[in-house]
Amino acid sequence: MIPEADPRFIQGMTLFNAAEWYEAHDVFEDLWHETADPERRTLQGIIQVAVAQLHLQRGNTRGATILFGEALGRLLRPGTPDLGIDLDDLCRCVRQRLETLQQDGDPECITVPSLRPKS
Repeated sequence: MIPEADPRFIQGMTLFNAAEWYEAHDVFEDLWHETADPERRTLQGIIQVAVAQLHLQRGNTRGATILFGEALGRLLRPGTPDLGIDLDDLCRCVRQRLETLQQDGDPECITVPSLRPKS
């Protein structure tokens, strides 16, 4: 299966970019269950970013910190496919949020993660 060819992938991106973290998580998780590695790894990283954002909304900075770190580990792993997304931009934003959380700063001062098409 090629996840980016599935209409649910665009739906998930739209929800993610609208900061509908829970709904985006659900859509991407459905795809994740139907996808094999290495594409599965990319989807899991995206899901972890969405859940980290959900944790932030609920005031769980520890959970957000853990999930941002796990997402970066997956998304930066060599051989992780980009699925047509600018993963460099996503990882840059996630890294900034993670570092801000690790320094007890306010991650809301950092750009919210988004899924942009790779140019």
